[in-house]
Amino acid sequence: MTVVSTTLESMSEMAATPENPWPIAALTTKLKSYLDRLGLVWVEGEITQWDQRSSGVFGKLKDLTEDSTMGFTIWSNAKTNMPADIKQGDRVIALVKVDFWKKNGNLGLNILELRHVGLGDLLEKLERLRTQLATEGLFDADRKVPLPFLPQRIGLITGQDSDAEKDVLRNAHLRWPQVEFTVIHTKVQGDQTVPEVIAAIQKLDADPTVDVIIIARGGGDFQNLLPFSDEKLVRAAAACVTPLVSAIGHEADAPLLDNVADLRASTPTDAAKRVVPDVSEELARVADARSRIANRVTGFLSSESDKLDTLRSRPVLADAEWIITTRAEEIVRTVQRGSDVVDRILHNAAQETQSLKTQLRALSPQHTLDRGYAIAVLASGKVVRAAAEAPAATTFSLTLAEGTIDAVSSGSRKVES
Repeated sequence: MTVVSTTLESMSEMAATPENPWPIAALTTKLKSYLDRLGLVWVEGEITQWDQRSSGVFGKLKDLTEDSTMGFTIWSNAKTNMPADIKQGDRVIALVKVDFWKKNGNLGLNILELRHVGLGDLLEKLERLRTQLATEGLFDADRKVPLPFLPQRIGLITGQDSDAEKDVLRNAHLRWPQVEFTVIHTKVQGDQTVPEVIAAIQKLDADPTVDVIIIARGGGDFQNLLPFSDEKLVRAAAACVTPLVSAIGHEADAPLLDNVADLRASTPTDAAKRVVPDVSEELARVADARSRIANRVTGFLSSESDKLDTLRSRPVLADAEWIITTRAEEIVRTVQRGSDVVDRILHNAAQETQSLKTQLRALSPQHTLDRGYAIAVLASGKVVRAAAEAPAATTFSLTLAEGTIDAVSSGSRKVES
């Protein structure tokens, strides 16, 4: 055995090459040597599996933020170094030694001491995350959307056969029997809660028939409600387009999901009451509104009828003929005055027209022709004004008062005065 061990150690010191590969035993020996150097370390995680047997406890410890899990063992002699109320789902810190079994290559944690994570530590981490998300604006009021007045279909994310589911369904149907639900059952505590709730949110958000989403869980201790303060889940809720209601725990509980949701309900029952209107209350409001409208309309009509009666009782409307009777003479005078004015205007216009006609006739060439004169016009159309313009044998026309005659010039003659 000593010879074999020495041989493995000497081979492991050599570089591994295709020509000189390490044996598996050499690799496992080197791995165990590396891991043994870690010694004892404190780690933090969430217990996702807890199987208690006579020889000890066997389970799994999951990282709080990453998808990383390791198996652990607590042997019977170490049970005295852990609280009696440790259970699956708890967040713990543990003093561990990494065990590596060369024979089968298994890696695990040997827990020597186990403690609950201090409440103060969890609250501090939670407040740091709350501050970070608030700084990013995920809790701002202006990014929240109002709930529909009357949702036709509600998406419900809750634990299977849980009191929260029964409370929401019962109260919603009591208030509005026609409301419909799409229910998705998920884990509501433990390491599977976050991925299952995120998947349910995304599925319901993608369903166009879902008008509002309720995430409901009954009360529980602080650690059991921690998944609803997980950063991934909170960001998934913030990215949801469909209005989302958080109904986690009781009034005093305040997971981060409450801050990012569009509405925070104190309990699952409160969520049903705030999402679904009460049919009896709405019918009473409708009846009240109809009554008030009828009273207003009746009052308005009565008031207008009284106004009409008042107007009709006035003399001007009671006997409308007096308007024509009292003003008949004024109308006759106005008509006569208008007729006289028109006649005078027409007479003056006729006189003025005759005067202008007389003036026009006196200045007209025709008036001269009527007195026995004539106008000599050459063939070119030129008026003859001197005898020299029409020498002997010149043809021209004479325009008389009535008609025109042709003539031939016999030459000019001297006219004695």
